[in-house]
Amino acid sequence: PGKRSALPHARIMIHQPLGGAQGQASDMEITIKQMIEIKKDLYQIFSKHTGKNPTTIEKDADRDFWMRATQARDYGIIDEVLEKKQ
Repeated sequence: PGKRSALPHARIMIHQPLGGAQGQASDMEITIKQMIEIKKDLYQIFSKHTGKNPTTIEKDADRDFWMRATQARDYGIIDEVLEKKQ
């Protein structure tokens, strides 16, 4: 906490992990199982840092979920929006 920041006009997007599999059915099955585990791990990490329930994260990340910098701050993805020093 306290180290993640964005500029005021930045956009932050979360989505589920992406991947692909081809080849034998057994190899594809291994890849799919790994992708599911990676997704669970990712949502737990997001949950830890945002304070949001992993189910909420999963729902939001099901498709591309775009946020303005202030929305990302409120969501807990970043800690601050950097403003120009006067």
